[in-house]
Amino acid sequence: MATSQKLSDKPRTLIVGGGYVGLTVAQQLQKKVKEAGGVVTLVDPLPYMTYQPFLPEVVGGHIEARHAIVSLRKHLKDTEVVVGTVTAVDHEGRGAVVELDDGSVVELPYQDIVMAAGATTRTFPIEGLGDQGVGLKTIEEAVYVRNQILDNLEAASTMTDEAAKARALTFTVVGGGFAGIECIAEMEDLIRSAVDANPRLSQSDVRIVLVEAMGRIMPEVSEEQAEGVVEHLRSRGIEVLLNTSLGSATEGELQLINMADKSELDRFECDVLVWTAGVAANEVGNSSGFPVDERGRVKASATLQIVDDEGAPIEHAWTAGDVAAVPDLTGAGPGGFCVPNAQHALRQAKMLAKNLLAARAGEAPTEYKHESLGAVAGLGLYQGVGNPMGMKLKGFPAWLAHRGYHGLAIPTVERTARVASNWINELIFGRDITPLRDLESPRRQFEKAAARAKKK
Repeated sequence: MATSQKLSDKPRTLIVGGGYVGLTVAQQLQKKVKEAGGVVTLVDPLPYMTYQPFLPEVVGGHIEARHAIVSLRKHLKDTEVVVGTVTAVDHEGRGAVVELDDGSVVELPYQDIVMAAGATTRTFPIEGLGDQGVGLKTIEEAVYVRNQILDNLEAASTMTDEAAKARALTFTVVGGGFAGIECIAEMEDLIRSAVDANPRLSQSDVRIVLVEAMGRIMPEVSEEQAEGVVEHLRSRGIEVLLNTSLGSATEGELQLINMADKSELDRFECDVLVWTAGVAANEVGNSSGFPVDERGRVKASATLQIVDDEGAPIEHAWTAGDVAAVPDLTGAGPGGFCVPNAQHALRQAKMLAKNLLAARAGEAPTEYKHESLGAVAGLGLYQGVGNPMGMKLKGFPAWLAHRGYHGLAIPTVERTARVASNWINELIFGRDITPLRDLESPRRQFEKAAARAKKK
């Protein structure tokens, strides 16, 4: 097998995934494992961790995209970082197969393995969705959504074809969970600012639609608060369509279906379609050879050990976060399992690291149990909703709590400082509504110049 990287031959603790869990576990273990003569190796397709709660703020332009991610190499000095994808695990033989960026393959022997690959966007076989839609799970998607919105607004401002203009100025989000609500609120804020700055556009030209299949939004907050958010969004001109699903999106023509009788509710053209209707456990769980549940999550015990189909712990195998089916001992989790959020991921990661070290020392691991601290969501500048510590908040106090919590929760002091500086700059200079052009084709201008030179 090809080996394009010089990898350590020390006893290895292998972490699969560099998200919140993977980064935190590596931080907790790297020095202790190094002192014991071993090495922590973290494998992820990306060289950075994405702080996903800040993706809507990247869409809104409050945070520079680079500041919502955390460099793995910079902040894991004593960890061996491998940019690649784990394609197979042979736990009995204590080895994993990793495909590197250049297409070559390496085998990594390990002593312990931590499955921490997180979650990916969950989609459905809706005609046209794969061609027209975009998720909101990566920093690249957030940047794309922001730029597409601003590009569409600019293009629409000079259009004379009313149908084309209406299509360019129609923006749709599917999914009424936290991600979808925060996204559409930030989109509306951004659109309003950009339209106000363009004398050729009017707010009445814009159509913003939220589609949610259930009868309510945001299950993390009370029904009263959720209804209040719907009223708030509608007061800002956003169409909130409950009990409604996306039937198709062929060539940008969206068909909306009434969930009650499956009849067609509406049909319209739209260029910007953002899909936030749920997440699914990373597929690496299915290729790992470890037992998974019906949702593709790696089966786990409350001690964060991977378990077999009978529930017995598998030695030297650990898991946590969105990829794992971790029992919720508080009894609050749906189906008896911890919900996939950053709150659980951080605390599970710290507990996992302690339990792994305890197991190596011959000590009994501790069960994970965490009472939810509540949830809080930002709804654009100075607006929010939530129930932190059981307190029902809305408006400015909720927005402040949202920024305060997530500003401190993003890993590393360095990133907290950079994010805070973004917010301060915005307060002083206002929102930045400048799009970045040609990110998908950065050589376009150079190619045009080269073509002109060739003609001379």
